[in-house]
Amino acid sequence: MDGALQPASDILSQGGVTIWIIAALSILTAALILWKLIRFARSGAWAGATTEQAVQLWIGGEPEAAQQLLANRPALRTRLATAAMAARMNPAFSPDDAREETERVARAALMEARSGLRALELIATIAPLLGLLGTVLGMIAAFQALQEAGTRADPAALAGGIWEALLTTAAGMAVAIPASMTLTWFESIVERVQSDMEDAATRIFTHTPPRLATLRAAE
Repeated sequence: MDGALQPASDILSQGGVTIWIIAALSILTAALILWKLIRFARSGAWAGATTEQAVQLWIGGEPEAAQQLLANRPALRTRLATAAMAARMNPAFSPDDAREETERVARAALMEARSGLRALELIATIAPLLGLLGTVLGMIAAFQALQEAGTRADPAALAGGIWEALLTTAAGMAVAIPASMTLTWFESIVERVQSDMEDAATRIFTHTPPRLATLRAAE
């Protein structure tokens, strides 16, 4: 165990302040990814079967059964479908009012789905820049040492200084690459959720159950 930890401690000590910042970013990245995965799982980002079934019931002329199926479900898609159906069934809402209420719920749900993505995007952007900054600072220090040594400069010492300086670039890329890949994956999940929500809302608003149509006509 000590032998495995020793190289990591050496890298941190040789990389200077910059590599400590990058190490902190790596911990933050891992925490953000784990937190986002848990949030996606709890919000049903990968589960759309219930919403689809409810929309089919709505189209089939069973609005009460559709609403009962969606009742008390916290998933993003079901919240949108519940709001759309409730707005459509509310006699106090005009068609425009119902759409505005549905859009309000959709915006809130998508904002929740996108929470944390800006932080991942920022990490993916600044981690390689921090690594480059650490390398530049390390190279400056190495060449300053070379200038001070003059003709007595040791090429091996210079190479060692450059090697240490390049550590921060490698560390920055090691943090930025998984952050960027995960960000792209998370954004694709949000886009899929948004597309499903738009599809469900459109079908709810373009198909009026016979019972609801009769009530509207009676009004």
